Amino acid sequence: MLAFVARHWRRAASVPGAWYDDGLAEAVVAAWPTWFRHTEGRWAGKPFNLIPWQAAIVRLLVGWKTADGFRLFRRLFLWIARKNGKTEFMAALALLFWICDREMGGQAYAMARNEKQAKLVFDKAKLMVRLSTAFADRVQPFKKSLYLPELWARFEVLSGKAEGKHGLSASVIVVDEMHELPDEVLYTTLHQSIAARDQPIELAGSTAGFRGRGYGWTLWEECQSIANGTLDDPTTLVAIFAADPEDDWTDETVWPKANPNLGISPKIEYLRAECAKARDNPRLENDFRRYHLNQWTEQVVRWLSLTRWDACAPDPQAWKSFAEKLRGRRCFGGLDLSSTTDLAALLWAFPPEEEGERWMLVARLWCPAESIALRARRDRVPYDTWAGEGAIRSTDGNVVDYGAIERQVLADAEVFDVQGLAIDRWNATGTAVRLQEDGCPIVMFGQGFASMSAPSKEFERLVVSGQLDHGGHPVLRWMVGNVAIRTDDAGNIKPTKEKSAERIDGVVAGIMAVGLAVGQEPEMDIDAFIESPVWA
Repeated sequence: MLAFVARHWRRAASVPGAWYDDGLAEAVVAAWPTWFRHTEGRWAGKPFNLIPWQAAIVRLLVGWKTADGFRLFRRLFLWIARKNGKTEFMAALALLFWICDREMGGQAYAMARNEKQAKLVFDKAKLMVRLSTAFADRVQPFKKSLYLPELWARFEVLSGKAEGKHGLSASVIVVDEMHELPDEVLYTTLHQSIAARDQPIELAGSTAGFRGRGYGWTLWEECQSIANGTLDDPTTLVAIFAADPEDDWTDETVWPKANPNLGISPKIEYLRAECAKARDNPRLENDFRRYHLNQWTEQVVRWLSLTRWDACAPDPQAWKSFAEKLRGRRCFGGLDLSSTTDLAALLWAFPPEEEGERWMLVARLWCPAESIALRARRDRVPYDTWAGEGAIRSTDGNVVDYGAIERQVLADAEVFDVQGLAIDRWNATGTAVRLQEDGCPIVMFGQGFASMSAPSKEFERLVVSGQLDHGGHPVLRWMVGNVAIRTDDAGNIKPTKEKSAERIDGVVAGIMAVGLAVGQEPEMDIDAFIESPVWA
């Protein structure tokens, strides 16, 4: 028997007056494939036959009753790895209780971090109704709702905001990906709305998220307390499918702990491929553990392997001659002016011109002379050595000379075929205006998740696959060692500093250049940008 089944069975049996309706539970399990059909993939349109872990949850939810005959379990928290049919199962459960509870004026609501996420489970429910011979003629579908005339009952999808929802009287609540909930406001509002119902039910499903982040972590800790018995709550059913924290994430014998559908969905071949990609990539390791082993991970992790980075320099001294070698070649630039007292970075990315060639990077880095001496003495970072060999260019005084940078950009534009130069849209407007006036094709480039995620993943791919040649530039190598990656709830990434004192400007500029080259940042006309409402 599944561990969570035995645990909750014992707790339910200890509730005074509680009893198990075996006939009802078995009838629902038997009728399930006649009521519900799958909605996508190779199973689309086929009867939804419950897998043992799903059947166990249905039996517990349906079978256990209180002394007055109402349902004992009022909440389900299902924590399970991706691709195990969670959303499909939650949609069917929501329909089951909305229709079969026979609640007059019943109100079912699908909620998530935002309306787009909530619609995933709602749209599955709507399609299940359409495919169901038992329910299709009884339920009226609309764009954002379902209506059951015989019960005056409705099922709606909600936005991610609590405003306007205090008058609801929910009988069924289905929550998708609760790890993404930023706070407790919407969930609490809906939870409080069930008070007038005889046997309301809340159905919440999710994979793991980022440790300590958002309301999902609070719910996870509550579930842990219920599971281990420190919190006595016999009305909440907690089903956790996850690898243990100390488990070896590369061990295939561990994977079924988080994937009870393994072999059906996901396939073992898929997990093997994902695991292989993650072995040499700390970011992908975290993704694999969170998505496929259901383990909570940190939001910020190390990014690129220095071993992989070093392999991207067949000649570790080539950086000194790249600029001359690449004269006349087509290129794209990234300019990061994030600091006036430390490093500023200009990176030119040269896409391959022939099959088998690598992408090549030319780096231009500037630092005030006073900062070079200070960093070498105080932080023991060899700025002085790098300046001596030409890897850093010294500018007079204690702040970066933007004029020198602008002159170098224009000089490079004379010898390279510059297709575009990406500049941080929030931090270098003056430089951008002057360069554009001098004929440089400027693209304003954002630094948020939306702008940086796809270029960062492409930059990562080039490094991991060995399709990049940075020539062994010593300062870029130091910066790569400083870069961590931050991930948002939607899986978007952007670079961040692992240590606040160190620099990553060259890597950021390289990401911008590569992103511009592969068309992953939409071009914004600088004049339109300056005249846009953000400056009003």
